[in-house]
Amino acid sequence: MPSPQPPRAVFAMDPVHLPLLFPPHLMTRLRRAVGIDPGLVVRDVTDPAAADALAAAEILITGWGGPHLDGDALAAAPGLRAVLHAAGSVRSLVGDELWRRGIAVSSAVTANALPVAEYTLAMILLAGKDAFGHRERFRARHTHPAPEETAATGNVGRRVGVIGASRVGRRLLELLRPFDLTVLLYDPYVGAAEAAALGAESVPLDELLGTSDIVTLHAPDIPATHRMLDAGRLALVRDGGVLINTSRGALVDSAALTAELVSGRLSAVLDVTDPEPPPAHSPLYDLPNVFLTPHIAGSLGNELQRLGTVVVEECERLATGRPLAHEVRAEDLGRVA
Repeated sequence: MPSPQPPRAVFAMDPVHLPLLFPPHLMTRLRRAVGIDPGLVVRDVTDPAAADALAAAEILITGWGGPHLDGDALAAAPGLRAVLHAAGSVRSLVGDELWRRGIAVSSAVTANALPVAEYTLAMILLAGKDAFGHRERFRARHTHPAPEETAATGNVGRRVGVIGASRVGRRLLELLRPFDLTVLLYDPYVGAAEAAALGAESVPLDELLGTSDIVTLHAPDIPATHRMLDAGRLALVRDGGVLINTSRGALVDSAALTAELVSGRLSAVLDVTDPEPPPAHSPLYDLPNVFLTPHIAGSLGNELQRLGTVVVEECERLATGRPLAHEVRAEDLGRVA
């Protein structure tokens, strides 16, 4: 009896990402699980060169720079039964028609959470040591700090406020456990017992802002969180406090935050901004109390293969009739990224 044919798959993303997402060992494993042409990467579903492959496709492997999967895209792939996203959020990728047709969606968002949490942990520890301030002063003075300048620094008992028990937030809470920090958590979907199990104390948002030395944002960008840190809430943060944002710039009132930073009352570690990148004239580029990075907290370079591994494993599950391990459901998108 002949072996069943593997499901047909097509890449749909910016091809620049493909070699890092699927290095040779992963591409070999992927091609054992599904029928796929590694030389065909679709960015436009109306491209005649992709018509035959899309018409036969059961699986789309998507990533950054891929097409929006609206009704027109689905018409080009009438046999589609799964979309496997080799990146994080699928919010801007999928349209309503895809959900109506019952097409399964999977995302590598959990794998992408790890480097964001690692970046955030590093920044928390550096901020607790006032490493950024000491660097600026050392550059200017060329001398070591006086003892009185370091009296308020250090990471013993430092209060860290985590906003959002998202995948990143939960991974960060796990990474924070070995350190002598006091960790607070605000998440309206997490109760006191669950927060304690995660290693944090559940508190209201305003209390977290008013009592934390370092505040780090890990909430999704949804209508309920838009500008959640406005001028009034930023004013609650204690003098000398540090805000870390590796989530989305839209969660913070940009003008209000800039005013706080220009005044020197607060400091910030900003991997995301609104707009992104900041305008060329923005003071964020030059302020000594701002550590600004170009959206690098998520998977970069050799970290991308983690995302590819998730997709390969999902293809192997589909090819052998097993359920997806990282399925995204339409009803979840109201409260996750």
